[in-house]
Amino acid sequence: MGRNFEFVRWEKYDVISTADVHFYVTLDAKDPASDSVFSFQTLLCDDSSLNCPVMWSTLACRIKLDDCYKDGMPKWLSDEELASDDKKNYVVQESEWQKNDWLHLFTEIAFYSKTNNELTAPPPLEIEKVVVVTKEDTEEGHEKLKAHNAIFYVSYKYNGESSEWARDHKAVIRKTMDRKPGHIYLEVVAAE
Repeated sequence: MGRNFEFVRWEKYDVISTADVHFYVTLDAKDPASDSVFSFQTLLCDDSSLNCPVMWSTLACRIKLDDCYKDGMPKWLSDEELASDDKKNYVVQESEWQKNDWLHLFTEIAFYSKTNNELTAPPPLEIEKVVVVTKEDTEEGHEKLKAHNAIFYVSYKYNGESSEWARDHKAVIRKTMDRKPGHIYLEVVAAE
């Protein structure tokens, strides 16, 4: 659901000029529904060309992160921790990751970051196991999939033609959201 945020004030901006001009802008905005003020940071690029003299596009939007998710990326969990299905960890059932396409998207992002974007076709990946860890309190384990702030431990296999990548892979994916529409922060690290 979209919101009509109100501009409050400019905090700061920086300009970096290379082949393109990049504007890093920080401003405060207010949500009239809750009367809360939040910091909004964005990166704009002046992508000029002969056919289009000035074109602005938002390249990034930084959200305010939960303190729990500001530290370095966590390491891969031990086999015992990955197997435990308790209040903190949830072992995602295969039927659930089949229904949630975004888990496949996160896995593809992890794979592409590992391969330095060398592959151009969508990779044939097979998810083998997903464990989600979150501090958000939920009644049912499967609700952890809907957590705004969570860490996903994904083991998967590449089944494509490139023999260089044809093996088992692991990734740690941290998702952080601030409950504002369109705000998501993903961090990915290969865990091998």
